[in-house]
Amino acid sequence: MKDWLDEIKWNSDGLVPAIAQDHKTGRVLMMAWMNRESLALTAAEQRAIYWSRSRGKLWRKGEESGHVQKLHELRLDCDADVIILMVEQLGHIACHTGRESCFYRVYEDGQWKIVDPVLKDPDAIYSAGH
Repeated sequence: MKDWLDEIKWNSDGLVPAIAQDHKTGRVLMMAWMNRESLALTAAEQRAIYWSRSRGKLWRKGEESGHVQKLHELRLDCDADVIILMVEQLGHIACHTGRESCFYRVYEDGQWKIVDPVLKDPDAIYSAGH
């Protein structure tokens, strides 16, 4: 039997883009990268675990902020090179800026306009005890 992870077209760095969407509303919350290990752990633990390119290590979403993403469904696109995670975003904050989504800017009249409010100050999110 073929390993389900072998069906994914990993890039030259062994990564695949992963888009997290709210499982109820469909809103795109964030985009991150996954490697083979993080995707396998995501499926096993039923929570989003990404690969942090900047830190060079696994990133369990919510490990510092408490804003865990509980997995409801994994989807693979038609080209097998993008993953969608349908998640329940605990705390309703996916972005390190304290917003619901990392996609909080809209292009309007030749510039990027911030359209989503900060729900919680990032300093309060990432301080001890969040």
